[in-house]
Amino acid sequence: MKFTLIGKHEADSRANRDAYVTAMQEMMAKDPKLCHIDCDLYGCINTKKLENEFPKQTFNAGIAEQNAMGIAAGLTATGRTVFMHSFGCFSSRRAFDQAFMSCAYAQLPVHVLGSDPGVCAAYNGGTHMPFEDMALYMAIPGAVVIDPTDYAMLYDITKKLAASGKFSFTRMVRKGITKVYDDGADFEIGKGVTLKDGKDVTIIASGIMVDEALKAEETLAAEGVSAKVVDMFTWKPIDEELIIASAKETGCIVTAENHQVKCGLGSAVAQVVAKNAPVPMELIGIEDRFGQVGAQKFLQEEYGLTAAHIVEAVKKAISRK
Repeated sequence: MKFTLIGKHEADSRANRDAYVTAMQEMMAKDPKLCHIDCDLYGCINTKKLENEFPKQTFNAGIAEQNAMGIAAGLTATGRTVFMHSFGCFSSRRAFDQAFMSCAYAQLPVHVLGSDPGVCAAYNGGTHMPFEDMALYMAIPGAVVIDPTDYAMLYDITKKLAASGKFSFTRMVRKGITKVYDDGADFEIGKGVTLKDGKDVTIIASGIMVDEALKAEETLAAEGVSAKVVDMFTWKPIDEELIIASAKETGCIVTAENHQVKCGLGSAVAQVVAKNAPVPMELIGIEDRFGQVGAQKFLQEEYGLTAAHIVEAVKKAISRK
């Protein structure tokens, strides 16, 4: 693993979806058995580029996610490596039975992509706002479940998944994203990334909440609180060794996720902590609510997904030590 932390809280000038498309273009040019299946969403994640360049490797299943998952299973059974995409709400909830039975149970390593995760669905509203997508896939035996942080990570992880031979689900922010890592980063699936060392508390975050955690660390440092920050982009298999070590080093943990806390990253971390190194924990995330229409900034405030909320949770966790 190698990376350069940018940490300037600046928006990437590139659409995040292009990290996936660029990685696929490079791999498809070398591997004629690598395929992409979409659900009438070429324009949403720029995969029309793949169809134009690789028409024999790119398929549009239409607005039929269950069928798309079945096609992905069939193509994988013939020896192809397949990525299947739809909005996260549809590639998880709607197509879950096919993902479970036709793909994972059949030992077919399909790679499922879910775009517009959580509040990133924004103006698409509550019907299209998956707060439980990761939870569903975490329930599948042997699945790899990932919440990438930014462009550099999505590019690298796409290539790692293609070579993994394991069934997977990956979230994908489509457009605006904060640049956390410099290009050329190299990550390891199943291993968390320690971004800041600290002694008073550990903040474990993923996806869009990583930058919020870094902002919180800066605020806390100005107040004399030393916070360790971990990017736990792989929710399954989770990095138990890093969680246990962090709990013992700092004595309390705060998790932050763009997902339901009762069945997400916080819950996964809590299972490890409760069994191996019990310490006070606070969980930042969606508290048993449905989605709604709004700008992402508004929704992060509405659901408590900001650096200020993390700072408040840290102070509460420390007070319980």
